Amino acid sequence: MIKTRFAPSPTGYLHIGGVRTALFSWLYARKHGGQFILRIEDTDRERSTEESVNAILEGMSWLGLDYDEGPFYQTHRFARYQEVIQQLLESGHAYYCYATREELEQLRQAQKARGEKPRYDGRYRDFTGTPPQGIDPVIRFKNPLEGEVVIDDLVKGRVVIKNSELDDLIIARSDGTPTYNLTVVVDDWDMGITHVIRGDDHLNNTPRQINILKALGAPIPQYAHIPMVLGEDGSRLSKRHGAVNVLQYKEAGYLPEALLNYLVRLGWSCGDQEIFSIDEMVELFSLEAVNTAPSTFNPEKCLWVNQQHIQRSSGEHLARHLAPFITDRGGDLDAGPALAAVAELFKERSKTLLEMADQALYFYRDFDQFDAAAAKKHLRPAAAAPLTTLKSKLEALNEWQADAIHAAIQQTAAELEVGMGKVGMPLRVAITGTGQSPSIDQVAALLGREKVLARLEKALAFIAQRKAMAN
Repeated sequence: MIKTRFAPSPTGYLHIGGVRTALFSWLYARKHGGQFILRIEDTDRERSTEESVNAILEGMSWLGLDYDEGPFYQTHRFARYQEVIQQLLESGHAYYCYATREELEQLRQAQKARGEKPRYDGRYRDFTGTPPQGIDPVIRFKNPLEGEVVIDDLVKGRVVIKNSELDDLIIARSDGTPTYNLTVVVDDWDMGITHVIRGDDHLNNTPRQINILKALGAPIPQYAHIPMVLGEDGSRLSKRHGAVNVLQYKEAGYLPEALLNYLVRLGWSCGDQEIFSIDEMVELFSLEAVNTAPSTFNPEKCLWVNQQHIQRSSGEHLARHLAPFITDRGGDLDAGPALAAVAELFKERSKTLLEMADQALYFYRDFDQFDAAAAKKHLRPAAAAPLTTLKSKLEALNEWQADAIHAAIQQTAAELEVGMGKVGMPLRVAITGTGQSPSIDQVAALLGREKVLARLEKALAFIAQRKAMAN
């Protein structure tokens, strides 16, 4: 069975690049009926924080990237790592290295002076003498000196690295704590990971990890190294490019499936199709179709994809994600119409849920004042007659429906011999507080008779006050 994993370090937020890696791993597992594991690589005790762990878990939950096992924490597995390190020492695949920092720095400077690539020279590789006093040794893996490591990468193709290019990496620090390359190997082995899908910045770690796996007699996973995501200026993605905490996209009103849709297209394609549902992504995704070149993050394109998903979503689906935005702005969902109906009304006009909430707030919260420019233009003394006439017609309606409200607006305009705009625009400002909204008869129908009539009364009082102040 195929098993993939996402293994973030909780030293910061879960950002866009990390989410794309998680998505590709999740899609590959789901596509092949396999399992997807979440592992928190928290061995960097100085930089790892509980806040970052929570942000990762919350981000994965919001995105719907469900995991079958985990989260596993590396800090809970130190005993296991020590067991494997001891196994490598006893089998002759690891050794104690007593080189001091000063020694290694001198070595590095000498190599640089000779124009060589700085690397550990294996000076304690076969050491059998008396260990120097007062030095806490590190433990190094005894990398093979000959031969080569062949990686049949599922994205990059065949990659060959000569063992002579690799030095003896540290697998345990002087305080006994294991290093990244050791913990990753042990975890992937113990957890039965069959496919390691990760950023190509890890490619230089892969031959080292394969050699450790071979020394342990462990199975070698298949590797897929996906190219980096770059900013629009061609540099590595950072905060200034939009590589913020993924939860900030939630706060900005993005649908999780829209963000995943945008990210899956960063380095993967399926013909000319741009918009994918989650089910389509699972069905169509393949590592063979992942590009080998880096991708560029484009915030405007990401926003466009979100807009497309909003337009294609049902009102019910949008309402589930929209509700917190309304309540966070002081709206009372019980004091207005069904949120799904409101979302349906606004989805063609909104790029984000945040935008939708701001536009639709008047359904769930009374406004204290009218938009100044809209009121100045449309709530003038001349609007008093149309609004008064319309109010009486609306009060008399037997059924409060959009068609009946539309007819009342038409009848008012005809009776007063004015254009529809002379009735509709004052009505819009009166009941929404703004000069823009969806079809005003539909808005009025959803607002309900009581609110519409009360707000018309308020608008008429505003006009009367304005007229009195002018005299």
